[in-house]
Parts: sequence; structure tokens; C-alpha cells
Amino acid sequence: MRTCNLVCLLALGLAGASTSASDWPQFLGPNRNGVTVGDGLAQTWPKEGPPVVWRRNVGQGFAGPAVKDEKVILFHRFDDKELIECLDATDGKPVWSHDYPSSYRDGFSSDYGPRSVPAIAQGKVFTLGADGAIRCVDFKSGKEIWGAEARKTYGAEKGFFGLACSPLVHGEAVILSIGGKNGAGVVALGVEDGKLLWKATDQEADYSSPTTATLHGKRRLLFFLREGLFGLDPKSGQVRFKFRWRARMHASVNAAMPVVVGNRVFVTSSYNTGDNLLEIGADNSLKSVWSGSSFSSQYGTPMHKGGFLYGLAGRHDSHEGTSPRCVELATGKTLWTLPGLKSAAMIMAGSDLLTLTERGELIRIPANPNKGTITARAQILGSGVRAQPALADGKLFARDGRRFVCLDLGQD
Repeated sequence: MRTCNLVCLLALGLAGASTSASDWPQFLGPNRNGVTVGDGLAQTWPKEGPPVVWRRNVGQGFAGPAVKDEKVILFHRFDDKELIECLDATDGKPVWSHDYPSSYRDGFSSDYGPRSVPAIAQGKVFTLGADGAIRCVDFKSGKEIWGAEARKTYGAEKGFFGLACSPLVHGEAVILSIGGKNGAGVVALGVEDGKLLWKATDQEADYSSPTTATLHGKRRLLFFLREGLFGLDPKSGQVRFKFRWRARMHASVNAAMPVVVGNRVFVTSSYNTGDNLLEIGADNSLKSVWSGSSFSSQYGTPMHKGGFLYGLAGRHDSHEGTSPRCVELATGKTLWTLPGLKSAAMIMAGSDLLTLTERGELIRIPANPNKGTITARAQILGSGVRAQPALADGKLFARDGRRFVCLDLGQD
């Protein structure tokens, strides 16, 4: 299997009730679905592209940023240390940093940095390093509150590309998909002390991250693990339902997060696996509404708006790359595709799709089910983009393999 292009997209955290609409405290934003609240963006971009607020160098890794209270958390690697760094969102200047040793070596590429997006919640920052280092640090000072080791303590495997699950903070638990041994495929650790609250499944972690849902009035944790979709009780970790959905070949991953719309859950995978829209019953039964290959997404998680799914179809590591696409949720019918863009990541900003390509080009596409049209484009980074960007308070935070940039996408 070729080197992973978007491992950074595989991570997730839950920010908590105090998150404002202008924050992006976790992978895929405040609601973990890639969608921002409201528009608030300029209708047009200058000829030279959106204004650059600041730039700075960045270390190794595929981890995208998290943003809260005008502070940016950047998780990357310099030399033999993984670095959790807090920057001022207005000017990019360092506020604090916390580091620890890392000996991770990747077997498929030369990048040895972390893969997962940090989660900011309850006045803390939670991270999972590529070699399994779990850290909780104070959001204001960067002081370490507690640490744990997924590989040493729970027997987590390195996998194809290292560990990549962003912490999911739900109540008093930090929940991680780590693929540990002896029933520790998923673990819930105490927010305050990192002690084990419960563990569940013998599943390999794979490269999707957990999310939460309310199904028939009951809260559930949803995981897209090595063998497919799992629904867990958040208090006990008990498996309430599961659905097998994975490729037949070993050299494959499940990576896109489950997409929840009402009592239905959409899952998508590559490697000739395809998509499935599942109806979850009140008795935890599962029924396939439709299945097909509308997205067959290798890493990117589609976004839902008005009965339609928008996302990146295809394999990131193929010659063609991925293409922005719109699919009707109820039927799986493909409504439009924009091929040839080799997209790396996508978020929905109000009524627009912001697509960042692997070549570092930012492209604007209206979230319109009738037609896919590019309305603006700008070169904002170099090639080799891997990390999911963040959008907070009208500013876009994005990185490639060397540079980190803040752009002003605010009102005209």
C-alpha cells in the first residue's frame, strides 16, 4: 500500500459546551462534522488571494490545528521531540510550548511527526502522538497535568502509519481508539487524572476517529474500526450494535468518520469497499438503506447539508487523487463531480465548500446540489498538503510540510 496522504484526517475530539461558534477546538470543527455556523466570509477574494495575516515554520507531522479563545494549538515534531505549541491567533507569536521525547519512525514515508488533531476541552489540551504518547496539558499554561502511553500500557500496535486518533472528550472521559490488547481496542480515561474508566472491543484501531450521536434519544459513541461500524454506550463502553464494513485486502484502512443524520449513519471506505447508509433501529438493529460506490472515500469525511452529502471521492494515494463530489443522501445518486483537483481536505463554511488541494491551492465551491462550480481559487501553500485546516472567526489556519499560514477570509 502506498504512503498515506491524509493520516491527519483521522482524528477527533469533543470541545465541550463552552465552545463558541468562532472556535475550531477539534478536528472537523465545533460539531465534529466539518461545518461552520453561518457564513461570515468575504464574497470575493483579491486577485492575489485572501490576505495573509501571518506565516511561520512548522515541524514534521500531519496534524491539523485546533483553535479556541484566539489561541491556536499546533501539534508537530522537531528533531526527536513531539511539541504541543500554543500560538496567539492574531499574530502567530508563541504563548507556551510543551514537549516530550518521541522515537517514532514511519515505515512508509520520511515524516515522523504526529498525525492527530489536538482536542481542546474543559480548560485542557489532549493529544495522541504517533507512537502512542497521550498527553493532557493546561490550556492556559501548557503545564502537563497527566500523561499515559497507549503502546506500553495498553499494548497498542503501531499499525501502518502510527497512532492517529484524536481524543474525544465526552463528559468526564477522554475516549481513544488505540487498538490495544486484552479488550483495550477502545479506552476511556479520566479527564482529570488519565486513569482507566473502561475499555472495550478487541478491534484494531484503524484510522477513523470516534464521534457521538443521539439515536432514538440515547447517546452513543460511534467508531469506524478495522472491521466496521461500532456503537458503544458512553458510560460503560458496552457494544450496543456493530456492522461489518471493510475491505477484503489486508493493506487497507477505514478512515472517514461516520456521518450521522437523524437515526441514520453513513459510512464510506475505499479499496473496492464503497458506501453504506444504515438505519439504526430503536432496538439497536441495523438496516441498509442503500449501498454503492458514490464516494468510496479513503480518508476524507463527507459533510451533510439539506439532504445532500459533500466530500472528496476516491483514493488520495491514487494517480487521479480525490475529487469534490455531491451525492444525494436518500438514494446515493451522484449529482456532480469536479475531477482533477487532487484535493486533500474540505470544510463547509456556511454555503461554501473550501477545498484545499495537495498542491496547496485553496478552492471555493458553492454547496449547491444542482451544479459544482469553482468560484475562487488561490495558491496559499506549497505542495504536499496533508493536514486538515481549521476555520475560526473568519480566519483559515492551514499547513503543508514546512509552513503554517493564517489567512483572513472575513467579510469584504
